Amino acid sequence: MGVEQRAKFYEGTGAVRDMVPNHVMQLLAMTAMEAPISFDADAVRDEKTKVLKAIHTLQRHDVVRGQYTAGRIKGQPVAGYREEPGVDPHSGTETYAAMKLQIDNWRWAGVPFYVRTGKRLAARKTEIAIHFKSAPYALFRDTPVDKLTPNIMMLHIQPTEGVTMQFSAKIPGPTVHLGGVRMKFDYSEWFHEGPSTGYETLIYDCMIGDATLFQRADNIEAGWRVVQPALEWGQDPATLNFYPAGSEGPKAADDLLARDHRHWLKIGS
Repeated sequence: MGVEQRAKFYEGTGAVRDMVPNHVMQLLAMTAMEAPISFDADAVRDEKTKVLKAIHTLQRHDVVRGQYTAGRIKGQPVAGYREEPGVDPHSGTETYAAMKLQIDNWRWAGVPFYVRTGKRLAARKTEIAIHFKSAPYALFRDTPVDKLTPNIMMLHIQPTEGVTMQFSAKIPGPTVHLGGVRMKFDYSEWFHEGPSTGYETLIYDCMIGDATLFQRADNIEAGWRVVQPALEWGQDPATLNFYPAGSEGPKAADDLLARDHRHWLKIGS
């Protein structure tokens, strides 16, 4: 998706303001939070706020801003952001943002969290990928552990809801050779219900007075504190990286993970 009919709004907002302090931070908090003492709204939101308050101050080299240029989506040509109706032809507004975040608490110290969001990418999806640590080398002395397929749990949120587990299994035969396999659970296949927009749940929660899924003031402030440095750097046109519509995003975002010998999962897969 592009900016659709929201160009006037998007020009003064950009991907960071539009998505990161609200949607992205909520997904990160739900992933990294400690188990609450109960499912009471305040207990859940307390734990989410602790996560956001523990995020280390962003460094400039840990943020990538991008803007899409002309490209092709599903075989059809699409215009670049600066050619969209209502957009400044010299716009410096980002349509893509990627960040490396560090959470300074006992559980997550040293574990990087990579987040990204963007317009006109290879596919429209919302998901969380959790990479598990590699097996200990001592147990597999004669096995190239560093080359094994990593165990990954994928939480699919949109457009389909479900969970995928990727892990290694022994390939049949007399010698030990491992291959990556996947097991997938899809809500719609098992329960035969179409995906919802999410607003149904929120409206129902409003009616019954359940505030669990709604942000609290301290939660909102913590999320905006995290992105504030990125908003300030966003005034510098030199921080903008371009990527063709229909692609996986700017090369600078790939380099962000390559520094740590990691890579993004394919959006279009």
